[in-house]
Amino acid sequence: MIADVVDVEELLSRANAALARRDADAALDILRRAERAAPRDVNVRLNIALALRLRGDLPAALAALDAALEIEPYLFIALLSKGAILERMGLIRAAASIYKDALTIAPSPDKTPPGLAQPLARARQVVAENAEALRAFMAGQVDAVRSRHAHAAQRRFDEALDLFAGRKRVYQPQPLLMHFPGLPVVQFFDRELFPWLPRLEAATDMIRDELAALVSTGGMDRFAPYIAYPPGAPVNQWEELNHSRKWSSLWLWRDGARQDEICDLCPGTAALLESLPMADQPGFAPTAVFSALQPRTHIPAHTGSTNARLLTHLPLILPGPARFRVGNDERPWRMGEAWVFDDTIEHEAWNDADETRVILIFDVWNPYLSEAEREMVGAMMAARNAFYAAESGAGPT
Repeated sequence: MIADVVDVEELLSRANAALARRDADAALDILRRAERAAPRDVNVRLNIALALRLRGDLPAALAALDAALEIEPYLFIALLSKGAILERMGLIRAAASIYKDALTIAPSPDKTPPGLAQPLARARQVVAENAEALRAFMAGQVDAVRSRHAHAAQRRFDEALDLFAGRKRVYQPQPLLMHFPGLPVVQFFDRELFPWLPRLEAATDMIRDELAALVSTGGMDRFAPYIAYPPGAPVNQWEELNHSRKWSSLWLWRDGARQDEICDLCPGTAALLESLPMADQPGFAPTAVFSALQPRTHIPAHTGSTNARLLTHLPLILPGPARFRVGNDERPWRMGEAWVFDDTIEHEAWNDADETRVILIFDVWNPYLSEAEREMVGAMMAARNAFYAAESGAGPT
């Protein structure tokens, strides 16, 4: 047995030398001997496929790769090679399907061998182009049906079309703290679920004026960095914004506690917020904050704490273009327009303007929670606090 292993390795070495000389016939002769000695050796199969491809026998090369995949179905290099051969044969849609499988198991960029960078880039390009073509074809086929229905139905259908075509990916809630089961997974929620939104939007000028008066007396010094990790904590995507005034905040409610000084300086804003169904989760919510983002600043993709509550955004100062993405849905902020979204779904923000953007952010109960469920969630949060408070030392937040 040991002699067989050594013999196969020697044969592979000789075959590789022949392939380096681009002598496909000599390589195949050697590899067929190796195949007889080790019929389930995937490296032998891969090299046979390479030799056949070099000789121009693409169907046979494809069969060799399929034989390797029968032995090891998740063999990344075999999938990538199979996609390339199908593409070379003009079977672009089949190639895209195989490339997509290969990309799901591809090594991370920092672990990708330099020689695979270009083939992987090509695989991503073929997959993306095929998704666009499929999406365009399906959209054309269903347009007559789609056009008969209202915009709200079209909007959700269009995202389903993008997902089905592979043009976009599915985003699921990724709560950092607590997930409440059975709630709909929605990126931006329908306005009809929040009858108080027009009243909030109508108060935009009042809220902005109170904020301006507050800033005029204390300047922006009242604002503090939104991201403030302690030394030694992993900052991950927050390295640039950690302890930075590029993204700063001024709290009206923080972790369930009313910030009396700021609320007293913004009495109309505080009264309005108190009239809304802000989430009540002791030690966690409600939260209400003026959020300032400096010019040309990006808040990287992240997720929030729990789907039991949702976040509301109301723009107050928009000096130029500014964008916000939740999952697959990217929207520009517009003055006088608020929205409510699930922040446990990946989201990010950009201020593309040359001046600072300021919005009001506050959380409200998820409307799909019953009153009983809201009460129980609040009690559960309080119980968690009590559990950790009973032990001295720093507990989780």
